Amino acid sequence: MSVLKYMVLLNRDVPRAAQFYAHGLGLAVNVCTTRWAELQSGPCKIALMESPSNVELTKGYSPFLSFNVKDMDSTVLRLLSMGAELDGPIKYPPQGKVAALRCLDGHMLGLFEPNKPE
Repeated sequence: MSVLKYMVLLNRDVPRAAQFYAHGLGLAVNVCTTRWAELQSGPCKIALMESPSNVELTKGYSPFLSFNVKDMDSTVLRLLSMGAELDGPIKYPPQGKVAALRCLDGHMLGLFEPNKPE
């Protein structure tokens, strides 16, 4: 059986991207150099790798990193202040709040704040 070790994202500025995920989403930074960073989100690891200067970073919808958050409004405001862009409005389906954002190098983030049980 194969085991997924990292989800690797290419970035133009690895330390800036690591700060974005650490401060914007609260991920733990295990390692951060100018060319490589490892971030921890529960049992999952995200690796940030410096992209070669001749590589064009994609602005598509894949990969799409999905995070549960405790406070949608403050998380979205914090990420926007750090350079993210909303990809459409925040939505309010019956189960909670949902938002999609494009982060610094065009990667997509999905945020979900479940309704609080009454």
